[in-house]
Amino acid sequence: MRIGTQINYAGGFAESVADVVELEKAGLDIVSVPEAYSFDAVSQLGYLAARTERVELASGILQIYTRTPTLTAMTAAGLDFVSGGRFSLGIGASGPQVIEGFHGVRYDAPLARTREIVEICRQVWRRERVVHEGKHYQIPLLEGQGTGLGKPLKLINHPVRERVPIILASLGPKNVAMTAEIAEGWEPIFFHPEKAAGVWGASLAEGKAKRDSSLGELDVVVGAPVAIGEDVKHMIDWVRPMVALYVGGMGARGKNFYNELACRYGYEAEAKLIQDLYLDGKKDEAAAAVPVELLEAISLIGPAAYVKERLAAYAEAGVTTLQAMLLEPGVQRRVEVVSQLRELMD
Repeated sequence: MRIGTQINYAGGFAESVADVVELEKAGLDIVSVPEAYSFDAVSQLGYLAARTERVELASGILQIYTRTPTLTAMTAAGLDFVSGGRFSLGIGASGPQVIEGFHGVRYDAPLARTREIVEICRQVWRRERVVHEGKHYQIPLLEGQGTGLGKPLKLINHPVRERVPIILASLGPKNVAMTAEIAEGWEPIFFHPEKAAGVWGASLAEGKAKRDSSLGELDVVVGAPVAIGEDVKHMIDWVRPMVALYVGGMGARGKNFYNELACRYGYEAEAKLIQDLYLDGKKDEAAAAVPVELLEAISLIGPAAYVKERLAAYAEAGVTTLQAMLLEPGVQRRVEVVSQLRELMD
């Protein structure tokens, strides 16, 4: 199992990168940069590429709606180039609140758009003259929709690799099936090892049955808050606000993918309560309503022996990359935790 972490986009970026430099020395395998509606991820990934030597880099994630498919491909090829072939393209649909509320772009057909984008990106990386006649993207632009001067073009530069690994963030049954079919990696959120097979197993099997063998095995990239020690159990409460934000506030009633996931895990009543409280402005009460059983299942917080057991459960559930949210402060302690994780995995 690979060990990764994610840069915090809320602030202190230079300090976080300095930490990554030290974590790389301790054996960190991959670091990702989210985008949300903060600073863009691309410029920060370029900065990371310049400051690191070995650790793999990933966007975690770029949403699919505001960059054209070819620009997404160009960006991935550029980041792969400046990092010496260390970049993975993480993409996902985000949600209507961000896409329509912040970008002013219609949120529609996330699955079909994702499939077309993946096809176009791989054409670009193979340096083919890009021709795509899809439902959502037409390249070159169709006759009568522009000046008529467009013609098929190919990427000027030779990419470091003709296939940059693609990681898709997906949760719904159809989206997960598509991910298992066409992507190198899958990034779910709030991964519950004991319930993952029941929630996603059929979708993963459906997608893998159609999977091109050249893609290799699906890399299952799972994030989890991590703290290791005899006196860290209280840190489970630090995870509450994040879960409440997603389950309660990331979408409207009836249109919240994370709330639906909590329901599929069997927490229907709790998910409804969290959402009602959060949308009524009672964020602290919403956080307090998150079941401790769910928090413990999606986290790795406790003594080393306990964390080792939970890591085994994650591995049994198919996790191949652990994106550790390192809760303990201080770079030295975080370096120690990465080294501990490696020992516990071995």
